[in-house]
Order: sequence, then C-alpha cells, then structure tokens
Amino acid sequence: MNTVLLHCRPGFEKECAAEIQDSAATLEVFGFSRLDANSGFVLFECYQAGDAERLINELDFSRLIFARSWFCVAGQLNDMPVGDRVGAVLAHAKSLPKAGLLWVESADGDAYRQVLPFCKKLAVPMRQALRKQGLLTAKEKDKMPRIHLFLTDNQNGYVGYSRSDNGSPFFMGIPRLKFPSEAPSRSTLKLDEAFNVFLDEEEAEERLCGGLYGVDLGACPGGWTYQLVRRGMFVYSVDNGAMADSLMETGQVTHLAEDGFKYVPEDPRIHWMVCDMADKPHRVAARMATWIIEGWCKETVFNLKLPMKQRYQAVAECFDEMTTMLRKAGVRYGLQAKHLYHDREEITVHLYRL
Repeated sequence: MNTVLLHCRPGFEKECAAEIQDSAATLEVFGFSRLDANSGFVLFECYQAGDAERLINELDFSRLIFARSWFCVAGQLNDMPVGDRVGAVLAHAKSLPKAGLLWVESADGDAYRQVLPFCKKLAVPMRQALRKQGLLTAKEKDKMPRIHLFLTDNQNGYVGYSRSDNGSPFFMGIPRLKFPSEAPSRSTLKLDEAFNVFLDEEEAEERLCGGLYGVDLGACPGGWTYQLVRRGMFVYSVDNGAMADSLMETGQVTHLAEDGFKYVPEDPRIHWMVCDMADKPHRVAARMATWIIEGWCKETVFNLKLPMKQRYQAVAECFDEMTTMLRKAGVRYGLQAKHLYHDREEITVHLYRL
C-alpha cells in the first residue's frame, strides 16, 4: 500500500498536502499529493510500497493540523458494476486487517456531499458482506481497525483502513455537535469541538469539572464563556462589549470591561484561559505563550486567524515563535492544534503546562 487519503476542510487542500509531505519527510517517507481545489480531501502517494502503512503506524495523527481524518488506501474502485458494487469492494478488501467498524463516506466538498445519502444506503449490505467474509466483527468494536469505503460517486472511490488508536474517532473527522439554544452565539461550537478533540473522556472528567476557574478573553457576547459555565466553572469574561444576560444571571460570570491583550489576572486559581480574539496570529500566539510562561493559567485554548495566502507558513511561524518563547523560559509544555470542522479561516490551538 502506498497511498494515504486525508479528509480536510474544502479550500484547504494545499495546506493539508504541504503538511503531510513535510510530516512524512521526518520519517524519510517521500511522495507527492494529488488534489482538487475545494474537494475536501487529498491523496498522498508514497514512492515506496508499504510506506503508507508506515505513515499511519508511525506518524502521530494528532500532530496533523489540517487533516480531519485519514486512512491507508488498499485499492482504487473504478467503474463498479451497478449490480455488484459490494463484490467490487470485496475484491480489494482481502488485504485489509479484520476491523471493528465500517465507515462508508465521501468528501465534505460541495461536489461530493450529494454522494453521502448513497453511502448510507450502501453501508448496510456492505457491512453484511464484510462480516460474512470474516473481515468485520459481528458487533461494532471501537478499539479495532476501521474499514473505510470512500466514494467519489456511486461507481468510483477508494477502500482502505485506519487505526482506531491513531486517527480521528469521528466519522469523516467531524464531531456531530448540536447547537445549544441557550448559547449566545454559534461560536460556542468551536470550543465545544476543541474540548472533544483535544481531551479524551478521562482527561475531560478531570480537567473540565465544576469548581474550576477560567478566563475568556474577548468574551462578548459569551459563546465560549457558555462552554465553561455549563461545565460548572467560574469565569472572568474580559471584553469591552456586553455579555449575554443569561450568562450573567448564573452567578458564575464576572464581567471585566477591559482589553483582552492587556488584561493580567489577579486570581491565582485560573486553570483555563480561552480566547477567540480576532487579531494578527503572531500577536495572539505571543500573548498566549506569555500566559503559560507567567503561570497565569495552566491550559489555554485559542484561535489563530489565518491570512488569505501562505496559511501553512503562517501557522509554522507562529508555532516557532511560541516554542522559542517557551523553551527560552524553561517551561515544559504540550502543544496541539487542529483545523476544526467549526473553524473557518482559523485553527484552534491547545497549549498547556506539563
């Protein structure tokens, strides 16, 4: 196997391709990308047979920013017969490991979304056939490999597999979140998704619990504050604008009419600082690193707004700047980032003290 398929946000194929090429090179795996603009996926073809499996085994998926999900391609499906699509898939499935889940999926680009209803329809007979062949467990099991059937239309696509311990746990890499009617803005889904992506269930139970203290910089009208409040935290919401009355009535929010870039907390109990301020990414990155270096918080989740051009380069420069600051200060830290489903021209970053 020498091809990896990666899901991404439509319009960010070039960034996804550049990142997988650079990341693969650190393992001395080399290849080239095939992509269509606004498709929502990238094919990375390795020059050496077997290198695709090396990538999904040895490259930490959580370190990829622009890839939502990925899988190793076992075969390309061309002109599947209308009367026997299942048989066409099975012909390529013999090299797959036994799996606990089947995902029949497509891309998030406008040209492919119309394929998803057909994917749902094909999933049932496909699942039955794979179980009959012994390639899929009788009951779904999350901690086994997953089989991916990726369709570009109702007769063409790719079949492959991913590892459950080194990939996205979400179908097509997209957490299915419902907008809470009591939240004051839709931006609330960004932070909710970030917590789902960056923390597993055990970590969330320990570090997103009631009684903690948090700060929300640029909080107005309170979409991100809401996510901390609903988890039982007490929040200092920093913004010159007005906060939603519903949040103020909880008694958990202290509104501070100040500039988020200049604010310095007086309360030593701050665990979380979250920030969705719209400003130059370099300025935001430097300020977030300062919060960790000074010990003003233990963990932060923040967004970096990306420029229209050279977005991948801008991200790399911001990360270099933050890591240089943190290392110079002698701070041990963890850093991860993702271009989330609810993000647009931005990425979400999780920076924390170890």
